[in-house]
Amino acid sequence: MKSFNDILSIVNASLEKLRWEKDPKGLYAPVEYTLGLGGKRIRPALTLMACNLFNVDLEPAIKPALGLEVFHNFTLLHDDIMDKADIRRGKPTVHKHWNENTAILSGDVMQILAYMLLSEAPQQHLKKVLDVFSKTAVEVCEGQQYDMEFESRDEVQPEEYLQMIRLKTAVLLGCALKIGAIIGGASEDDAHNLYEFGINMGLAFQLKDDLLDVYGDEATFGKKVGGDILCNKQTYLLIHAKGLAEGATKLKLQSWLTDVQTTPEMKIQGVTLIYNQLGVKKICEDAMTVHYEKAIAFLEKVSVIPFKKQELRKLAENLMFRND
Repeated sequence: MKSFNDILSIVNASLEKLRWEKDPKGLYAPVEYTLGLGGKRIRPALTLMACNLFNVDLEPAIKPALGLEVFHNFTLLHDDIMDKADIRRGKPTVHKHWNENTAILSGDVMQILAYMLLSEAPQQHLKKVLDVFSKTAVEVCEGQQYDMEFESRDEVQPEEYLQMIRLKTAVLLGCALKIGAIIGGASEDDAHNLYEFGINMGLAFQLKDDLLDVYGDEATFGKKVGGDILCNKQTYLLIHAKGLAEGATKLKLQSWLTDVQTTPEMKIQGVTLIYNQLGVKKICEDAMTVHYEKAIAFLEKVSVIPFKKQELRKLAENLMFRND
């Protein structure tokens, strides 16, 4: 079994072999720029790790794994346009570096390139791979739509939020694992259990993101904390705070959400204080633990020897307890 770092080296080396020096440069330069911004490369790594559980030969899974990374970055490129985000991984977003029309079109071609890479899966697994990917691609769009709709809603229920992050974030992790398992020759049960492992790991991952945006250390988090608070983003923390707040606390929370005169620092401090008073940090941590434990339970069901699953378990732990 290869370690996560060995798998990551394969992913990065394979990504570097993809060439985007094509004409028209105005279409492909943003693709190269986007993929050159880095990132954790979790999705392609999961594909190869799942394949490696059942097969020592990873070569048939490499192109599909890269396709998932291209697709993931396409979604980020379009998300940045919709969110009007200026910075991605410490660099100007594509629509800021170029313009919105360029970002839209380059994003479109990235989605097509992703399908081209997925289509290089072995012929005997091709239909299953494309079916899983196509279903996931639709679900990611559904999750983004829910996320946008939540921006204009005063009340969002916790279960609605979990469904949104399941679609927007978790399904692609599940998809990566399932595709790797299929290419590796796994049984349907094992592929399903790995998919559910990815879903629950993805839910815990996103809840951790919500937590870090408020309680993270800026030195390790890589960006300023409180961004979600400043834009009144419907996170698991805010949704629970709205549901729990009563009386003067509720009025104060509403005033922070509607006040446009206060400084960003004061708003972050004020809302965080209310979060602390209501105990929503622990509520979020408890939900993370529930999904982490579900993920491990599904991983344990996968019918390979425990030693082979150690790297996936370690990865889940690192994502759960990370500080960035």
